[in-house]
Amino acid sequence: MVPKDPSIINIALVGGGDFCREILEKTTAVYEQEEMYAPILAVADPDSNSPGMVLADEYGLLTFQDCHQLYDRRYNINLIIILTPKQEIFDDILRTRPRRIRILSYQVFRIFWEAIGQEEHKLRERTDEMETIVNGIQDFILVITPDLEIIDANESFLSKMRYAREDVIGKKCYQVYHKIDHPCNGGETDCPLKEVVRNKRQVRKIQTRLMPDGQKRYYEVNNYPIWEKDGKISKFIHISRDITQHKKEEEELTRRLEQMVEDRTRQLKETHEKLLHQDKMSSLGKLSASVVHEINNPIAGILNLIMLMKRIVSEEVVKQKEIDQFTQYLDLMENETRRTSRIVSNLLAFARQSKMEPKRLSVNQLIEKTLFLNSNLLKIGGVKVATKLDPNLPDLLGSEDQLQQVFMNLVSNAAEAMESGGGRLTIETKHLLREDKLQINFKDTGPGIPEEDIPKLFEPFFTTKKKGKGVGLGLSVAYGIIQEHDGSIYVKSKVERGTTFQLKLPLKSVST
Repeated sequence: MVPKDPSIINIALVGGGDFCREILEKTTAVYEQEEMYAPILAVADPDSNSPGMVLADEYGLLTFQDCHQLYDRRYNINLIIILTPKQEIFDDILRTRPRRIRILSYQVFRIFWEAIGQEEHKLRERTDEMETIVNGIQDFILVITPDLEIIDANESFLSKMRYAREDVIGKKCYQVYHKIDHPCNGGETDCPLKEVVRNKRQVRKIQTRLMPDGQKRYYEVNNYPIWEKDGKISKFIHISRDITQHKKEEEELTRRLEQMVEDRTRQLKETHEKLLHQDKMSSLGKLSASVVHEINNPIAGILNLIMLMKRIVSEEVVKQKEIDQFTQYLDLMENETRRTSRIVSNLLAFARQSKMEPKRLSVNQLIEKTLFLNSNLLKIGGVKVATKLDPNLPDLLGSEDQLQQVFMNLVSNAAEAMESGGGRLTIETKHLLREDKLQINFKDTGPGIPEEDIPKLFEPFFTTKKKGKGVGLGLSVAYGIIQEHDGSIYVKSKVERGTTFQLKLPLKSVST
């Protein structure tokens, strides 16, 4: 047998007994396992049927019956190991060998071989211990080559997967695990070994496997690379741990948490509905009390005036003086009746929130109409009105009734704020070309609104009016109407310097 790779030293054995056969078997097995070639080239023994000569012939080694033939330069023998204890053979070779060939006596080699045997025994014992430990581990352990060939597997893998060792060793990992005849190439069968090579480090994955009994189980898979000196991967250690029970417990915990969240959400919803109902009932009670109080005051005033007029009529002849008093009383009754009407209108608007029916309208004309309807209220309060209406103001698409209600509320609020000492209400309209919106300002010279009250102006039932003057719904209704028109309402006020309500309404296309 000619070596494929030249060895550093070529060896010949002299003596073909059992000792020779033992050396050939062990050294050849070791070199084949490591994919190397044994440097033993020849065996010499007078008996061609000796065990060592027979095995050497099977291995294709050179065999000679005369040891002196080993001296031939063609064989390039560098070392002769004598495997027979006969002294005369050693003396003969020592005397006749060329100086380029070294010899190792039987006694010295025997010492080396026995020492190697002891180390081999220790190594074998340690290997057996490791195999026992590895086979006792419940995790699956495989040793896989870079060519994806399985070269070892522990007993746990074989028993649980119901494989015989010969069904696994020498097979490709994808053939064993996935029952396919090609490497894993993505999806659920993406090869973790490729990721190990790509990232040059251990890779951990969670994978599912179908067991022989058809049961689906979850595995935590760890792949560890074993490196050679040249930086290449020599093999992979593939360890799989069954985490099915842990996964089921995790899923059960998740299910219980989701159920708890669902139950808690339902409880919170029920609690919210109860609180909402309580709030509605509280608001209804507050509204009822306010409505009774607000409507009762003007009705009581009207009733007292009616009773007074009836008494005057029944006690004496009605003269011009009493007629003048009746006129004054009727004016007061008219004002109280209008106030009652406004309270009821605001309540109905807040409760119903009627659907808007948009149409083409002129904001300037709507403001003039509102001022006409409130002329008596403004006159009684001594409020002077100044208008700055843009004559070129474009028409708007909106609800005339609802916008008039907004303007009525703002005008009446301004009038009531200035009724004690008179004042001036300035109403201004303009077209904002850049924003394509209409701007309407209602500016009064009343007492103003404290800064801390401004954020609460549009809240239902909040009012800055004196007791008995309103329920705090007018601005809430106005805010809702402006929002429904996609507009905005802004308040600017300083105490003792007056208040301005600024409305902006976007222009919309109108049908001709």
